[in-house]
Amino acid sequence: MDLSYSDFQLFGLPQRFEQDRAGIDARWKDLQREAHPDKFAGQGAAAQRLALQWSVRINEAYQRLKDPLRRAEYLCELRGAPIEKHSNTAMPGEFLLEQMDWREALEEADSEEELDALTDRVLKRRREMLGRIHELLDVENDPQGAAQQVRALMFVERFGGDIEARLAQLGQ
Repeated sequence: MDLSYSDFQLFGLPQRFEQDRAGIDARWKDLQREAHPDKFAGQGAAAQRLALQWSVRINEAYQRLKDPLRRAEYLCELRGAPIEKHSNTAMPGEFLLEQMDWREALEEADSEEELDALTDRVLKRRREMLGRIHELLDVENDPQGAAQQVRALMFVERFGGDIEARLAQLGQ
């Protein structure tokens, strides 16, 4: 193994957004078995340190590959379209209006049923966005367009957390 490998190379996967989660999980287990420091106990401290480095690298790659949002962000960066989540927050007007509508619905919600309905809307939108990211990265090869969708999806994910926090408040 080479430390300069991309996560996809390391896991022996095609460099695309659409991936089989079970395949990622299985490959992670195989790689962890191969690089486990205990396998190198008889080869000295240097070999064990290297195995530990590999184990950490494998885990980092696994965390990126198994999460669709992180995988999309990583692919955009590999294809020359960094997300720039801290400096590029421009969003289409339609998306911003949708976000304002969701915020208003969240503020006005005073029951679990209302929050569940809002959660359903958000999850539906998330699935649509992931589908669009797949199209942009795997079919159209448009990493710039995908990067914009990834930034928007980050907002959606954060809002999902806001809904969960509001549900917790209602439950107290």
